[in-house]
Amino acid sequence: MERNFFRRVEVAVPIERAKLRDRIIGDLESWLSDNTNAWILQSDGTYRRVTTNDEKPYSAQQALLARYAEG
Repeated sequence: MERNFFRRVEVAVPIERAKLRDRIIGDLESWLSDNTNAWILQSDGTYRRVTTNDEKPYSAQQALLARYAEG
């Protein structure tokens, strides 16, 4: 898969409203906890799929969809 490292623009802005900042941090923590569709970039540039072993599967996408469906 081709990556867009050289043609993209990244922007950072401060999030001043505490409620929005907390929501963004919570969403990021959810994505970092995902173990059902996660891949790890190896030092040689290849990717390895994360295995769940004995962990309970956690899908960030399903969790966030359920949270937003509740309102």
